[in-house]
Amino acid sequence: MVMCVKLQKELPGLAQAPFEGHPLGQRIYENVSEQAWKLWLDHMRIIMNEYRLNLGTPQAQQFLLQVMEQYFFGEGAVLPPDFVPPSH
Repeated sequence: MVMCVKLQKELPGLAQAPFEGHPLGQRIYENVSEQAWKLWLDHMRIIMNEYRLNLGTPQAQQFLLQVMEQYFFGEGAVLPPDFVPPSH
């Protein structure tokens, strides 16, 4: 159980730290719930698609880590300026 920084309540945590060996991965493991992580994965897909990120490049990886830190520990989720949510 963790006190989730994103959802502001105690919830089940992640089974393991993302990005093993990276300080942000450990911080997420200690402070982010499994539920909030799933919300991040949806947000991350939007970011990756809108910015057409190639995660094989160090620049894209660094950018995504910065967005992730902001999402969980900063001002929150900011979508790309041209993003238009799909209509159902």
